Amino acid sequence: MSVHMIYYKDGAKMMRPVLTREEYMALRDSERQRETLKAVREGHEELKNRLAQMNYSCLPNGDGTLKGSTRMSSTIGMDIDHVAEEEMESLKERIMSKKESLGLLMLEESARGRGYHLVFRRRTELSQEENLRWASGVLGVEYDTGAKDITRVFFTTTAKELLFLDDEIFRLAESSFVGGDLKSPTQGNGIANADEQSMSANVQSSTLDVQCFKGIPYSSIIKEYWLRTDGEPQQGERNVKLHKLAVNLRAICDNKKEVLMQVMPRYGLTEAEMKSIVDSACKEEPKGVSRVIQQILTPLLSPEGDMPDEEPQENSSPLGDLKRGLPIGLKESLKGVPEGMQMPVLCAVLPIAGAYADQVEVEYCDGTRQRLGLMSIIRGEQASGKSVCKKAVDVWKRQFDEEDALARKREDEWKERKKGRKANEKAPDDPHVLIRMVPVTVSCSTLLKRFKNSCGHTLYSFGEELDTLRKTNGAGSWSSKYDIYRLSFDQGEWGQDYNSDQAESGVVNVSYNWTMLGTNGAMRKCFKQDNIENGLSSRVLVAEMPDSSFAKMPKFGKRSDDDEARIQEAVTKLRSYSGFIDTPRLRKAIEKWVEEKRVEAAKDIDRVKDTYRKRAAVIGFRCGVIHHLLKTTSSGGGKEGASSINFAVMMAEYCLQQQIAAFGEALQNEYVSAKEECRRYGSNHSVFDQLPPTFTMDDLRALKRGFCSERSLSMVVSRWRRDGWIEKTDRRHWKKLTINN
Repeated sequence: MSVHMIYYKDGAKMMRPVLTREEYMALRDSERQRETLKAVREGHEELKNRLAQMNYSCLPNGDGTLKGSTRMSSTIGMDIDHVAEEEMESLKERIMSKKESLGLLMLEESARGRGYHLVFRRRTELSQEENLRWASGVLGVEYDTGAKDITRVFFTTTAKELLFLDDEIFRLAESSFVGGDLKSPTQGNGIANADEQSMSANVQSSTLDVQCFKGIPYSSIIKEYWLRTDGEPQQGERNVKLHKLAVNLRAICDNKKEVLMQVMPRYGLTEAEMKSIVDSACKEEPKGVSRVIQQILTPLLSPEGDMPDEEPQENSSPLGDLKRGLPIGLKESLKGVPEGMQMPVLCAVLPIAGAYADQVEVEYCDGTRQRLGLMSIIRGEQASGKSVCKKAVDVWKRQFDEEDALARKREDEWKERKKGRKANEKAPDDPHVLIRMVPVTVSCSTLLKRFKNSCGHTLYSFGEELDTLRKTNGAGSWSSKYDIYRLSFDQGEWGQDYNSDQAESGVVNVSYNWTMLGTNGAMRKCFKQDNIENGLSSRVLVAEMPDSSFAKMPKFGKRSDDDEARIQEAVTKLRSYSGFIDTPRLRKAIEKWVEEKRVEAAKDIDRVKDTYRKRAAVIGFRCGVIHHLLKTTSSGGGKEGASSINFAVMMAEYCLQQQIAAFGEALQNEYVSAKEECRRYGSNHSVFDQLPPTFTMDDLRALKRGFCSERSLSMVVSRWRRDGWIEKTDRRHWKKLTINN
């Protein structure tokens, strides 16, 4: 075998055709290697070229390069990359179980941490590509098309990521190879364009120092730069925007091209193209730090690290770091969407994603079986940008639209035949077509017909104006439609019975997801105090558009054709799942969250939070299941990854806070108003905490200031006692006990 390494020594790149085991392990365990790998996995993929690079498939040319080499070694390197997190462990076990038949020599985690690199013995009767196809078949993985070029190199990770290493790999290096002789160590230009596509050797050796400006990661500065300018570059504008970014960054990069080359994002550009942009940006005379970079750095360098007032925190996305882990479909839905609008867009597409996965059944933490029923309302004032949600949903609903168009055509033809028949002629049979996209203004009779023809599928509606729906239901049918929505959350039974051939009759299980956009005023009219307690408000995922009062016009990007194709791929993936999908880790996480909220609500006698926490947990759980289905590579199998679990908890928390903000005050009724409660008590100053160690009912009444009835107070005290929070010391006094929060 020939293990080729490229490494740095005094700023020069060196080639070693063969490594000893000691050299190989020392390289993997070097401080430089560990720091670089850490930076790569934190998102700085432009640093991958600084990792040690290995070639396992061919022998070097006389000048030490691999370019054009045709002399093959006795081993082959192979990539199994971009593996879902939850599939990693089972794939490793499968590889290790096949190591004998495969002739496995080395196995390591990939530099990105989402796959594996492995080395196995070459079967001499097969070509390079045939060997790779054979190994893919043995392991049951996708064929690695990139590795059929024998000069390809692999980025080596650290000793920690090395999972298997057979000493035979070093014995083969000494004695067994196909064609040619091993050369002595040769100083050359590197491996497979490594020299042309890497930074200057004068760049500092410390990865972390180069990637930061006064302790601030350049990636954070660039992210904030895009938010303050016209957004990230889209198709057709990469060169212009990246040139402008380089001009802005060069002052804090000491006007050094090599530093700019290291910190600049690529967006698909080659190193040569990026070098041309950097050269152009550095042609002008050096200037001081630009105004936009100063605005970014000033708050980041301050002791508090706060952002300036012109970028309010409420316009940031609750997604935070979870955005990186979003799966196919959800990730592309946020492309070109300003950060403050990303959660509304996400909440808008999740119900239709659930409708596509309508054949999936899951078990909730209370032991019940559920489907992925979701309803969302995106609220915001006029001209707040709600149309960004419609554009995302329009991409998601294409498959529904295409299928429904054919079904509606059949139905229209049936209506024409029925209308044109003669008086004594028998009416044609109803085609019973499946139509899944229905308008929100559909009549109850037509909706019942659609349910009867749904064949167990979930219907979906998108409404651009909540006020339109309210007005069309003003004659009294709103209450009936309201019941349908409420029952659809758990596929309840609904129907109507008319003694007429003109009206649809029957009883069905309601399976109906929807997304609606509307103003705050329209939502208040639809959810008045007399119907908010019926339960629909707690079943709706509410998202609020950011406040656009006196704000500059937001800048929207465009989704590429590839982005839209990925969303369609996600739709197809969701539709492929059926049957029971077990998600024990999601259940456990949501059960823990809902219990924490119960304790918070009980301590604060907050009936609103106690009401909304229960279904917010269900909504968060279902969103987490969708995330898991899109993330996994198998038929819903495999353990739920950490990103899916964190996403579910985040969605439950977001749902709870939005429901309280939208409906809390109306639901509070005879209890403390949500607004007053929010002013009086912070999260660390609940009613329970403010009571003295020994208290009476009078103490409790004083804290609640007459907003709770005597019956409610007695019930709360009884519950505190049952949960072991208090004990009775005499007829009038209670003593607080130590509790675990």
